[in-house]
Amino acid sequence: MEDFSGYPIHESHFSNSFSSLSVDTETLQKQIDELASFSDSPSPSVTRILYTEKDLLSRRYIKNLMEVSGLSVWEDAVGNIFGRWNGYKPELAPVSTGSHTDAIPYSGKYDGVVGVLGAIEAINVLKRSGFKPKRSLDVIMFTSEEPTRFGISCLGSRLLAGSEELAKQLKKTVDGQNVSFFDSAKSAGYVNVEDLSTVFLEKGSYSAFVELHIEQGPILEEEATSIGIVTAIAAPASIKVNFEGNGGHAGAVLMPKRNDAGLAAAELALAVEKHVLESGSIDTVGTVGILELHPGAINSIPSKSHLAIDTRDIDEERRNSVIDKIYQSALSISKRRGVKLSEYKIVNQDPPALCDDLIIKAAESASQELNLTYKKMISRAYHDSLFMARVTPMGMIFIPCYKGYSHKPEEFASIAHIADGVKVLALTLAKLSLS
Repeated sequence: MEDFSGYPIHESHFSNSFSSLSVDTETLQKQIDELASFSDSPSPSVTRILYTEKDLLSRRYIKNLMEVSGLSVWEDAVGNIFGRWNGYKPELAPVSTGSHTDAIPYSGKYDGVVGVLGAIEAINVLKRSGFKPKRSLDVIMFTSEEPTRFGISCLGSRLLAGSEELAKQLKKTVDGQNVSFFDSAKSAGYVNVEDLSTVFLEKGSYSAFVELHIEQGPILEEEATSIGIVTAIAAPASIKVNFEGNGGHAGAVLMPKRNDAGLAAAELALAVEKHVLESGSIDTVGTVGILELHPGAINSIPSKSHLAIDTRDIDEERRNSVIDKIYQSALSISKRRGVKLSEYKIVNQDPPALCDDLIIKAAESASQELNLTYKKMISRAYHDSLFMARVTPMGMIFIPCYKGYSHKPEEFASIAHIADGVKVLALTLAKLSLS
């Protein structure tokens, strides 16, 4: 193989040709299907919630596969799972890869899973090829990438990135049944969960992190492209807004006398769209995902309204400018309609992350050597990679998925596309390991 970006791939530790990289597609598909059976909803949907019985079954399944692949396995205090293939220079910072296996209610069986099972198979691919890693290679299964149970997305990777704010927040966090995070973790066997500082990674603990994932968008499929190489991850800001008006009978209160909290919410929803479009960038997006009215009767003027707003961009300054404009619109709508802006709260405002140039080049080179078509693209969904970027250089590899579907039972990626992604991941890890 050719050298690239200072990574010598053609040395005695990797004497076989890249054409020798073979994925056991039959076994990998069987593993994906078996993991999907650990679900609280019927097939073809998958529901796997943090620290529930099905989540614990999936954890045991992944740890067993890691052990079968000859990896050294351990878990941290919140259940992030690690499997290591020791390199011949173990004193060097390892290269890492991985994703998650938790699943929101009635979702699909590929989101996250491809990046965990595919990572284990990538290790197997390299072992079968005769490759010997210089830097150790770690596979990570992150805890609770989805916010389903406790309303916190990327919980495990946020903690790995050293979020002291989250560590404090978790001391008082409960789920919808008023079960605390600590109690649920302990019931799942994580008895040392109260010392969350043990989860934090020091910067430099890893030399690189690469995540394999389905695109969750239609671009690769529509363009018949095998591989997406991610250059940046857009990050969301979440906003809660509440208006309070007077309400009243739908027939008795005349239009000029109304202080309608519902119309205030509707106007703000349209303002979100307006401010996003005015940004001038296709990478700026905004969504009003929740709009609730009280009392919710057809013959009652809404006295209260609640909106949950999601804004995303790969440019933090541009996204934050949209947030400021949404706030100014909320104030002016409140004043003009005679309703109270009782709450405007930015729930989270994570910064976007750029993928590392050397990892991008490694993935490009791997795709070229494997004769796979590829394109550079941004990730509009965010992932554990966003938070790993705070402690290590980061990159992502996308594969096509059917119509871009994700988080629904129709989510699908062909085993051929998955195998392509596994090969690119394996070769990328090999290059990074030898750096």
